[in-house]
Amino acid sequence: MQRRKFTSAVFSALGLGAWSVSARAATLTEGDAVSGIRAALERGAVAAVGSLGRADGFLGNPRVRIPLPGVLNDAARLLRVTGQGKRVDALETAMNRAAEAAVPKAKTLLVGAVKAMSVEDARQILTGAEDSVTRFFIGKTREPLGIEFLPIVTQATEKVSLAAKYNAVAGRAAGFGLLKKEDANIERYVTERALDGLYLMIAEEEKKIRADPVATGSAILKKVFGSLK
Repeated sequence: MQRRKFTSAVFSALGLGAWSVSARAATLTEGDAVSGIRAALERGAVAAVGSLGRADGFLGNPRVRIPLPGVLNDAARLLRVTGQGKRVDALETAMNRAAEAAVPKAKTLLVGAVKAMSVEDARQILTGAEDSVTRFFIGKTREPLGIEFLPIVTQATEKVSLAAKYNAVAGRAAGFGLLKKEDANIERYVTERALDGLYLMIAEEEKKIRADPVATGSAILKKVFGSLK
């Protein structure tokens, strides 16, 4: 009975008629739905971590590459024009390398969130918006991942002497209102941008699964997300 209610609620929320509910309920059970969503979440998480947690995962990807923030990025362009580009490039490279070093730590926490997913979580994902998988991960993991990432990012940026100078200059810029306060510390800035990049790539994986579940090669993803076509 519970399976039938779950499946009926899913298709009702999707705006399908009574005939569709009864016909598909026979093949899409609560267990199928939960298994399919877990498979989608884990697949997206692992793919995102794999693409970013390697050399040039951030630095070589213009969509997630971490630049200097706001007014400091404007100043960096001027420094490059005046022949001081190497120093700026060294800092930006260190920032992106720090993000690449931190991201692999996300895998365990992301997969753990998937395994702990409730039936209610599954229902919200299946009947939610196109980015409901990504929103699930943000809600469950962003705060603890920030705690995990920060010491790794700190260790990586400490290797570059310019990092301390960044914090000094950025602190003054923030004091004048030229820079957001949360961007005035390089370690926290890189940590937040690393998380942004991670969830962006998870969102890309989610789009692929929703657009073409057959292409994933997973029978359960095809069954669950294919039923929403």
